[in-house]
Amino acid sequence: MALRALARVEDFAKVWNPQPKGPGVIDKIKNTINPPPPLRHKLAVALYKLRVQNNKLEYIIAKMKERDQALFEKVVQAHMEKDTQRAAMYAAEVAELRKMIKSLMVAKYAVERVALRLETVMTMGDVLVGLAPVVGVIKDLRRYLTGLVPEIGLEMAEIGEILESVVTEAGEFTGFMSMPSGVYSEEAKKIMEEAAAIAEQRMKAEFPELPSAFPTPGGSQQNK
Repeated sequence: MALRALARVEDFAKVWNPQPKGPGVIDKIKNTINPPPPLRHKLAVALYKLRVQNNKLEYIIAKMKERDQALFEKVVQAHMEKDTQRAAMYAAEVAELRKMIKSLMVAKYAVERVALRLETVMTMGDVLVGLAPVVGVIKDLRRYLTGLVPEIGLEMAEIGEILESVVTEAGEFTGFMSMPSGVYSEEAKKIMEEAAAIAEQRMKAEFPELPSAFPTPGGSQQNK
């Protein structure tokens, strides 16, 4: 039993970090028709794609911040001119825009945490334990972003497929059973909650409050 487990681990090590050696005839034919990239390469591709999506989110958030600043100045100007109707109109736009910015920030910080986890997995090689929760986060992000930025949502679906294939291959080669899905779901939920908390802090630090009696990003009104 111990020898069989050891053989499985050795097989996984070869796939994770394959040693250069001459393939057999059958292997050459298979590799020609459908080249199987090693697991490390798949993770590198997923990590690169994640960073690209993170850059897209940063760009979108930056453009929205510029729009927010312009609208906020209009709110202040209208407020100073006692034009409450126009000020309220701009304030409502600011509130909706900030909701969108906050949602995108949550996604951005979650993507950054997933990228860090992938880097750790690539360094340590602990695929099943380290990567499976990440797959759950990617699934959540795909659903989360599809309604906000459909293009990035589609990219997240592709990244999720890559990572799922890595987890599947790792499980097949090691023969180890993965932890219950509920454990991974809880960890994925924790990552999203942490990202939301960071986004909340950044919103408070980076965005000035609207003048009193106008909507806030939470949808309520300030009464100071």
